Amino acid sequence: MTEFMFVIAAFVLSTIALGLLGILRRPGEVDRLMAAQLLGTGSVAILLLLSVATEAKPVIDVALMLALLAAFAAVAFVRSASSDGENATSMRH
Repeated sequence: MTEFMFVIAAFVLSTIALGLLGILRRPGEVDRLMAAQLLGTGSVAILLLLSVATEAKPVIDVALMLALLAAFAAVAFVRSASSDGENATSMRH
């Protein structure tokens, strides 16, 4: 079962790498946010798989903290993007 978890973790890592290559080719800010979210989500999945495989319970705490930070990063980006949009709109009028 441990080997299976390591294989699945490697598979998730490879799909993250392929997804990042596709997303990072596009230069938009939203694409960079999507890359960050993909990295965060994939990292959480890999950490949880490795935690189960190695029976290291503290790694679950690290994965949960990483998920929380990824959520805060998304909220900060949306707030930043919405405030930039408001400033651009108010400057036009």
